Amino acid sequence: MNIKSLLEAAIEIATLGGEHTLKYFKKDFDVISKEDDSPVTIADRETEQLMRAEIQKRFPDHGIIGEEFGKTNEESNIQWVLDPIDGTKAFIHGIPFYTTLVGVLIDNEPVVGVINCPALDEICAAAIGHGVTYNGESCKMKETESLDESTVLVTEINRFNRMGMQPQFQELLDKTKIHRTWGDAYGHMMVATGRAEIMIDPILSIWDAAALLPVMKEAGGVFSDFDGKETIHTGNGFSTNKHLYPLVTEIFEGRNNK
Repeated sequence: MNIKSLLEAAIEIATLGGEHTLKYFKKDFDVISKEDDSPVTIADRETEQLMRAEIQKRFPDHGIIGEEFGKTNEESNIQWVLDPIDGTKAFIHGIPFYTTLVGVLIDNEPVVGVINCPALDEICAAAIGHGVTYNGESCKMKETESLDESTVLVTEINRFNRMGMQPQFQELLDKTKIHRTWGDAYGHMMVATGRAEIMIDPILSIWDAAALLPVMKEAGGVFSDFDGKETIHTGNGFSTNKHLYPLVTEIFEGRNNK
């Protein structure tokens, strides 16, 4: 399968899904709590169903992994990974920093990633070996070399305390310049497009992470877990440039021994 063709399809599918979310954005709708106490809405579920149907129409032999409806065609070596609304809490409150995410894995490795922010009309898309674009134009990370000149983004501050990482998080805050909670995948897109230096997530599911690694890598940076591995499979991660990557890793690696 041609990776560039997969990228083009992923952009179209992420755009289709994002447009559907706008039908509910800033409207009244019911919010349901899932078993993990995270919120879900009719917009999440309808959007994933729409995206799944489009993938199955175009690529009936491919597998799909989605936040809301699980896995299909698990034996396929090509898997589409979907998060219809990443940042559901922002979506519920009418905050435009939510995104629609599409990742494509080949042999369990991420090769295509699309981060679509429909409420702000921003889309960042990449395929390994084919570069990255932001609204159709090439983009890249800032080449900031020191933590004390860096902006750090997070989704939720309390997550670090719940995960036993508060000392490391505080060290990162102490060593960096600006701190904001422009989080979820939108924060990672801000790093890829040179508007921040570090976005860090202590809790990530595969549908949160799959789109991120290709985007960061093609933007000239790194998406890594807290142990310095460039992977989407370990449940945490951060995005940054290659200069800051070892500095952030040094803060968080070995955290279980502290």
